[in-house]
Amino acid sequence: MARRSSLREFQERLARRLAEARTADRRGLLGFQAGSENWLIDLAEAGEILPLPPLAPVPLTQPWYRGVANVRGTLYGIVDLACFHGQAPTPVGGRSRLLLAGTRLGIHCALLVTASAGLRSADDFETDLEGDARPWVGKRLRDAQGHAWLQLDAARLLTAPRFLDASVE
Repeated sequence: MARRSSLREFQERLARRLAEARTADRRGLLGFQAGSENWLIDLAEAGEILPLPPLAPVPLTQPWYRGVANVRGTLYGIVDLACFHGQAPTPVGGRSRLLLAGTRLGIHCALLVTASAGLRSADDFETDLEGDARPWVGKRLRDAQGHAWLQLDAARLLTAPRFLDASVE
């Protein structure tokens, strides 16, 4: 019971911090890792980031489509973002999380990510001039330590034909 209460408190604190960051003067970003890549998503696009609930596999789907999960009574399709980009599948458990990136678009899809990297400010990044062939990468950025970050355009990812075709041919 204490664990459930502690998790609820953590989620409430995170929800408050996300709401505060959205109303702050500085434009907020949520950082996360997917495999070997660092990603950022604008807080206006980010839904929630949650610990992993149990996943129910779906037969005859791509390896990156990890199944469905029940999040507060709503079923979400779960896509492993690292695996979708050709990397090793994300381990279930540990630091891995679900990013409900499609909620604001009315799409019940969640991204399985390796770990959350916390809230960031757009002011902490410089634009990297190198491009990226993936249309859902809005910008390539560098932080003060020189680490590369990719800014996710959730709408483009969630409407990409390859993303929408999760069935095995």
